[in-house]
Amino acid sequence: AVVSTQSTGHYYITNNLRKEGNQAAMDDGGLEAIRQKRMAELQAQGGGEAAEKQARQQEMKNNILTAILDQKARARLNTIAQVKPERAQKVEMMLINMHQRRQIMGQVGESELIKMLEEISKTEPKGTKVNFDRRRVTLDSDSD
Repeated sequence: AVVSTQSTGHYYITNNLRKEGNQAAMDDGGLEAIRQKRMAELQAQGGGEAAEKQARQQEMKNNILTAILDQKARARLNTIAQVKPERAQKVEMMLINMHQRRQIMGQVGESELIKMLEEISKTEPKGTKVNFDRRRVTLDSDSD
């Protein structure tokens, strides 16, 4: 009997499947453990890819900001990011959007950045306000 390479490969695969099938039938608990391990590996790999993608996006954002902000404006934005990260992110996104729409010509200076920050401050709701209601205690001379 002459066996070609394809049929040999097929035979090999079939034999491996038979062997794996017999092994799985004998050791069902081991198979479940292997499945769980493989799922954990896939999830870890997916998490690594997400972290890598996020790092690339952060790097791209930093490159754009470095290109459109001068040194003083970049330093001010970094200082704001340490105190109020939400506000700094809003300004960064605003600058990136303006850059993508080609609304920014040249570099943005510190004074222009301050104007943007003032605009954002106007639109943000003010912090909570606490009012103390002091009640006056009056002495009533009639009750004595």
